[in-house]
Amino acid sequence: VAMAAVWRRWPGLRRLRAAAPRGPRALHAGSARLQEVALTSERYGVRRLPFSRVSRGDVAFFERLLPGRVVTSADELEPFNVDWLRSVRGSSTLLLKPQTVAEVSQVLRYCYERNLAVNPQGGNTGLVGGSVPVFDEIILSTVLMSRVISFDEVSGILVCQAGCVLQNLNQYVEEKGFVMPLDLGAKGSCHIGGNVATNAGGLRLLRYGSLRGTVLGLEVVLADGSVLDCLASLRKDNTGYDLKQLFIGSEGTLGVITAVSILCPQKPKAVNLAFLGCQSFTQVLNTFTTCRAMLGEILSAFEFMDDKCMELVEQHLKLSKPVTGSPFYVLIETSGSSSTHDEEKLNNFLERAMASGLVTDGTVATDEKKIKAILLSFVFLLSSIPQKLWSLRERITEALTHDGYVYKYDISLPVGKLYDLVTDTRARLGRCAKNVVGYGHLGDGNLHLNITADSYSHSLLDAIEPFVYEWTARCNGSISAEHGLGFKKKCFIQYSKPKEAILLMQRFKAMLDPKGILNPYKTLPSSS
Repeated sequence: VAMAAVWRRWPGLRRLRAAAPRGPRALHAGSARLQEVALTSERYGVRRLPFSRVSRGDVAFFERLLPGRVVTSADELEPFNVDWLRSVRGSSTLLLKPQTVAEVSQVLRYCYERNLAVNPQGGNTGLVGGSVPVFDEIILSTVLMSRVISFDEVSGILVCQAGCVLQNLNQYVEEKGFVMPLDLGAKGSCHIGGNVATNAGGLRLLRYGSLRGTVLGLEVVLADGSVLDCLASLRKDNTGYDLKQLFIGSEGTLGVITAVSILCPQKPKAVNLAFLGCQSFTQVLNTFTTCRAMLGEILSAFEFMDDKCMELVEQHLKLSKPVTGSPFYVLIETSGSSSTHDEEKLNNFLERAMASGLVTDGTVATDEKKIKAILLSFVFLLSSIPQKLWSLRERITEALTHDGYVYKYDISLPVGKLYDLVTDTRARLGRCAKNVVGYGHLGDGNLHLNITADSYSHSLLDAIEPFVYEWTARCNGSISAEHGLGFKKKCFIQYSKPKEAILLMQRFKAMLDPKGILNPYKTLPSSS
């Protein structure tokens, strides 16, 4: 079915007005950049553990080991000490940039002997304070570990160093007819090693599953400097325990990931996008049920956003909404191998959704030229079409940082209860919060609950926590769907895991890192 026919058959689906493309975004909120970020240790009252402090002799050793790749300047260290949200700040005086696994091994062996704490860091795009120091931990950056080791064009298996930027990897494999199995709003900055260490989810999980399934092997340096080489490139290996699973999602607390073997799916030949408006969250749920039943194997993403999210994107980033007047919006992507087949299935779904009243307004694009035309109305110019398609959804996090201090919650819930938490939180906080918004990956039951205020407030935090976690636990949900626990959420793990599981995790930590030098103060509560 031609694109023009789509517009005729669904008059409620509206074309978009063309607008000038916008310039590239800044990494930090403009207003926040001018404000000093409070030290994490002071804001949260953390006590420093008895690690050694970096001496001149330590710096001299690292300068011999990593000539020209040791940073001690306070100005140069600042962006590595502060998280992307500018909500937590450490006071590290030393940044190391190894290039090889051998160098990482030597660094950790030395730090283990000296009892120096180490903060592994990738692209520093984490949202729970896991990627920056709490005190003066040495920052071990993978920024120079950005080499592709191999790619098998028959199997689609990519082997690369941990510091490769996700977007660069996607461009690399796209040229060979494949795509990376995950896609994130931070893809232009995040490192694949950090993605694996946090078990990042993202926009393609509905189609390709989690990293626990697509990561085939890892190379990891343990706390004492020993190298664990499990960098397999096999789909099937049933010999003993699957050790890589220990490190996926461990947030750098059990070892430093230095290389990754990952399975890449074929690049779809046909990609379609629909942005639709719904009048209630019940309609969003029914739209998803209908969509999943009718689109089946070609459904690759189903995202939802409330209207407040879109207002903030429009207000702070000056991006136009493709449709207006609805309290909820859904973004549906299909991907497959036949444009004719996929368009027919999408058209049938849209006809059903409009006729049944599930969808009241929307816009759709089913070929590259029309997609380009639509994109110009609400996104800035980027280098590839998929990035443009997703900018309106991906940039919600950025828009929130412009709205003030952000309290972020990444929750897994039964899909039917997903938005109830937003409603209840909004009612609980009232005027104490500036905005309470909800959006996320409806297809896998992942809600991003965000609360903004003009500035950080202990009293507001006390009103939010543990309320959000208790609410989630009552629904048998998870307090962290994809962001991890990091520093901010570690003390609430008991809302999602039984005490026996937490004790076992602490035993793993004690076995692999007996001195506790790797990313201390993160992921797990103190064993004491």
